[in-house]
Amino acid sequence: MDNDASSQDEESSDDIPRGWMRQPIVSILGHVDHGKTSILDYIRSLGVERQASVMDREAGGITQHIGATEVPADVLNKTCAELLGGKEFKSPGLLFIDTPGHQSFTSLRSRGGTLADIAILVVDVIEGLKPQTIESLRILKDSKTPFIIAANKIDRISGWHCERGRAFMPAWQAQRRDIHDLFEKRYWKLIGQFSEYGFNVERYDMISDFTQSVAMVPCSAKEGEGLQDLLAIAVGLAERFLEERLVDTLGAAEATVLEMKDERGLGKTIDIILNRGELNIGDNITLVSTSGPFTTHIKGMFRAKGMSEMRDAGDRWESCDHAIAACGLKISAPGLEDVLAGTTMRQTRNADELAIAEQLAYKEARITVELAEEGVLIKADTIGGLEALAFELNKMEVPIRLASIGSVNKKDILNAEAAKDPLHRVILGFAISPNSEVALRLDNDQTGAKFIGNDIIYQILDRFEEWSEETKRALDEAHRENLVYPARLLYMKDHTFRNKSPAIVGMRILGGRVHLGQRIMSLDGSAVGQIKSMRSTDGVELKKATQGDEVAMAISGPTVGRHIDELDEFLVDIPSSHAKRLRTVELNTIEEEILEEITRIHRKNDHFWGR
Repeated sequence: MDNDASSQDEESSDDIPRGWMRQPIVSILGHVDHGKTSILDYIRSLGVERQASVMDREAGGITQHIGATEVPADVLNKTCAELLGGKEFKSPGLLFIDTPGHQSFTSLRSRGGTLADIAILVVDVIEGLKPQTIESLRILKDSKTPFIIAANKIDRISGWHCERGRAFMPAWQAQRRDIHDLFEKRYWKLIGQFSEYGFNVERYDMISDFTQSVAMVPCSAKEGEGLQDLLAIAVGLAERFLEERLVDTLGAAEATVLEMKDERGLGKTIDIILNRGELNIGDNITLVSTSGPFTTHIKGMFRAKGMSEMRDAGDRWESCDHAIAACGLKISAPGLEDVLAGTTMRQTRNADELAIAEQLAYKEARITVELAEEGVLIKADTIGGLEALAFELNKMEVPIRLASIGSVNKKDILNAEAAKDPLHRVILGFAISPNSEVALRLDNDQTGAKFIGNDIIYQILDRFEEWSEETKRALDEAHRENLVYPARLLYMKDHTFRNKSPAIVGMRILGGRVHLGQRIMSLDGSAVGQIKSMRSTDGVELKKATQGDEVAMAISGPTVGRHIDELDEFLVDIPSSHAKRLRTVELNTIEEEILEEITRIHRKNDHFWGR
């Protein structure tokens, strides 16, 4: 019976169409600064063509967008020869995806998790589990992605002696007894932390059943100690437990778009991870844009030479006519201007595949950010980045009124200025910048909206909180203190009642609001005098006058005919500190225009006035 069953299994297995074995895709996740990019830097240093450190280039030392690095089988076999004992890996190599590190990037990391066959979760052996580590565990659990734990930075254990590139077991045996005790203390603390989240974790050399326990590999990315163990376990587990997935490579090709770039000589290109099927020059492909799906054809394909990280390959690319999964590629094709990073590229060889691809593309193009009637504006360069920023703002209970992809434009400024709540007159931008027209207005403080942008989400959030607190304080102060509001006045013809000490003249308020005691200036910025009293046309004493009012105004300082004349126009002279606060309160359009005019006049002599 057993033989018959075995025979039937083999026959049924042979009936399943099987493709080639592709290289496993490995996702690197974990808490910021725990060493994800350092591990990849060391792995790349194993290749013939050493590349510059990605960490040195990335904003704030944090990888911001998904990148990819291919490690060929010969490098893996040579590096892990000591552990393999003469055997070799069946896989053609490993394809590493370096995913964003901050906990804000839930959406992008989830995409990285679902694209990956296996993951490496990097944890600082000294610091233990942190918020991003816990978030990564949730993502791995939800996406059912098998993973290994890299217990990094063992070199930070006091007294631990490292040797570059050494395997963990020889390293362990070379340490003193007291160092063992220090390591064990850290190790069992980590084991306890993982068990709190339902994971049974053991050091990889102590595991008898890899289906029941998560393997932990102690290592030092700085010295490369234990990293050959990490590579060997990653490839071994993928080949042993994911074989069916790795040979499921037939059918229409699919890839994840990492980003769109403008390459000299090629025009617009996209960097992709091909995770299924094969591609050829001339193939039709369907991609996702902000408006939905579009179809084009491949004009050129290029692969990074050696072990170059795709984002840092520079001119280290070589042309290819054919590519099979899994690999990183640069593709040139017509009409790539509006492609959305983080979405799926699908090969469409016939009408049926095109219909399916378009249906799926429409779903991907939809921005799933919950919007409110009143709130802030958010912008990003990818849907994933937008969703990640929205995710963090939702946790902070900050409402979002508008969310879109691309640089900040004039329409965004107008929308932000239209917010009723001064605390919502802000645009938060992740990995984008204002266009040239808007940037000039923002630099010159010629807008009632605030732009806060950065390539690191938590810095956007920190700056937003600072700005919110500062704006709240300014609003509170404005309520407690009589702010000097902007106003424009006209000295009416035939309305001179006294020439000096004080001059009493008829003034029409062309815009804004005027109060007793305020100072007025001419349109060239020179001081005119101070308002001592105001009376209405029927002789009533006034403390303030607003747009359209005509008043008899007593002004100390000027002499009619020498300093001021009929039909002259004047502006209320606003203190610099008040001008800054006025940008946080609700002004009408005319008041905003007058404030801009007053600001321009003062900044001719003082660049920092009102800032």
